[in-house]
Amino acid sequence: MKIALIAPPYPLEEVPSPPLGLTYIAAVCEAAGAEVTILDYIVRGYSETKLKEELKSFGPDIVGTNCVTMNFKQAAGILRIVKQTYPDIITLMGGPHVSFDSENTLALYPEIDIIVKGEGEATVTELLGVIYHREKWHTIPGIVFKDKGQILRTAQLHFIQDLDALPLPARHLLPMARYQALGYPVSIITSRGCPNHCIFCLGRRMVGRKVRFRSAGQIADEIEKLCSLGIFVINIADDLFTASKRRVAQLCNELVKRKLNISWSAFSRVNTIDTKTLKLMKSAGCHSVSFGIESGNPEMLKRVKKGITIAQAQKAAAACQEAGIRGHASFMVGLPGETRETMNDSLKLQKELKIESAFHFLSPFPGTSVREDIADYDLEIITHDWDQYNANRSIVKTSSLSPEQMDAFIHDAGEQNREDWEALKVKYENKTATLHEQMQVGGHYRMVMIFKLLTQDFFEQHLMFDTNRNKAFKELSTQVSTMTGFDPDFTESTMNDLITKGYIQGENSKGKTRFFWAHNSQLKPAPTLVQ
Repeated sequence: MKIALIAPPYPLEEVPSPPLGLTYIAAVCEAAGAEVTILDYIVRGYSETKLKEELKSFGPDIVGTNCVTMNFKQAAGILRIVKQTYPDIITLMGGPHVSFDSENTLALYPEIDIIVKGEGEATVTELLGVIYHREKWHTIPGIVFKDKGQILRTAQLHFIQDLDALPLPARHLLPMARYQALGYPVSIITSRGCPNHCIFCLGRRMVGRKVRFRSAGQIADEIEKLCSLGIFVINIADDLFTASKRRVAQLCNELVKRKLNISWSAFSRVNTIDTKTLKLMKSAGCHSVSFGIESGNPEMLKRVKKGITIAQAQKAAAACQEAGIRGHASFMVGLPGETRETMNDSLKLQKELKIESAFHFLSPFPGTSVREDIADYDLEIITHDWDQYNANRSIVKTSSLSPEQMDAFIHDAGEQNREDWEALKVKYENKTATLHEQMQVGGHYRMVMIFKLLTQDFFEQHLMFDTNRNKAFKELSTQVSTMTGFDPDFTESTMNDLITKGYIQGENSKGKTRFFWAHNSQLKPAPTLVQ
């Protein structure tokens, strides 16, 4: 059995990182004896022609993908191409969007054979045993499919209680050098489940209200494996990392005991954190914690069932400052009953907290209470175009506010940040920026450059350079500078760093030099190419 899993394109603005859910599914497919490949179009260019060529080369029996609402249409479109090109291939789709919009998905995209709902590892494992026997699909819990024109939902699958029983994510199937070059953290999970009831969130429905924990030892083992690949910056993607302070202490103590030189971030809640816990987290490598505060209006917090208070938010922000950890607060605009006054309350609290923060727009995703029970709220959804569900513009209105008014509020709230950023770029260009400021601006430019190289398949164009390595490097840097539009000196410095770290490799071929992204087995520090 040959299975191709597809990671659909994802924009740089949304912080692309190795697809964790897909690599968990890949791992259970491998454990079931399947030959698996991941066609990663996050850090590689995507085209219909390329997809068809890669499918032809691998020859899969099954093709699967997962997605969020924002890239659902593109992911579904990819499966449509797969099915139209190879009708006998069985197509699967999972992820939060299709888990709660399965009927509409199958109606609009009949090329999708099976939707895997919610937590998918156990479902996929069982499904592979009967995948070629359509008459037995109804015996597999947790799936939705069409049979003789009717949409059938099977029984609900129980959540996996022993997370340690899951194989570690199959990151060896990903082009990890590309992600490492890009520089974003690699995500792991240490638990699944969310006990809270926020009306705009899918967490508790996707992974359950009861929090299930992985053991500290297994988590540390996974982190050690990442370190062996040269990955030292990690994001803990749990819905609520601090659901149990006792468990947090166990994990932090294990990381300290193993002396793992890592830097990590996590998601918390303002009512589950304190200075003591934050200091322990910092001792184990934590550098930042994010909180969803959503609103500075007490009545709004009650309305959306956030379960926190303004006082708890203030205390959590102060605890971050005392512990020496970067705190980040997320606020949401467009919640039910939003008014100019409630938005101003949020702006006031944002300024009072004195930690990093940002405003986002409400996106009423399928499966959320705010969408399913919208008649109970002062809210109207103005578009069902899933491409617009990226939290970057208002797609709702209330009786008091239009989408344009919400857009204008967030634009004005972010004006100072934009001005500061533009001033920082001027200092960078004038070479008057501090070292920290240089890293901020240069790091941003570096990511933009590398993402262009990745998504435009620069190194896959089989470019050949001078046989002399130093001359080849100069030629390479010149071409990258021309293609990306970045300054030649900056480009040369960036290319040298990528080669030094081993993310880009060079070799002689037919009397010329060619460069390429490193394979996973090549991820070892390399000597500096240019002195």
